[in-house]
Amino acid sequence: MNSLSVNLTPADLRYLHRAVAFALEAEKKGNLPIGTVIVLDGEVIAEAGNAILAPHYHPGRHAEMEALQRVPIDLWPRSRDMICYSTLEPCTMCMGALLLHGVGRVVFGAKDKIGGAGVLIAHLPEYYANGKGVPLWIGPALPEICEALYQRALQRFDQLACGRANFTNKTST
Repeated sequence: MNSLSVNLTPADLRYLHRAVAFALEAEKKGNLPIGTVIVLDGEVIAEAGNAILAPHYHPGRHAEMEALQRVPIDLWPRSRDMICYSTLEPCTMCMGALLLHGVGRVVFGAKDKIGGAGVLIAHLPEYYANGKGVPLWIGPALPEICEALYQRALQRFDQLACGRANFTNKTST
């Protein structure tokens, strides 16, 4: 996993702060406080907040997934030049989507200590051997702001149908 030894630019911090604004907007709408901004050549090309609770429950509507859907189709050939800024380290689903979409760099504000997918980077299939095609994974880059958002998201997430409070050891017969 990459660390903050990679130089963060003032633009990186500006885009993370923009993601924070989307997180707070999502929270006001009744969703989890997580926001994402996708940038290409210094221009925002897509942005979104978490939408898993409102307008209706859908566990796949994470901020990163919502933003990826908004990227203009004609820009996908340049995906390796795209940077995804998220207030929270992406989960397994979002990391997989970012990886498969070919996004070149991921910068996150707070580390998701129990659900972040950065630990999986060292265990990707052979297709990604030697890190080819794997995004740079950088963070936590803004913990002084994003850690509080993470704590609020975690408190609410665990109670959802997809959250830990509903994990069981059921076996099928």
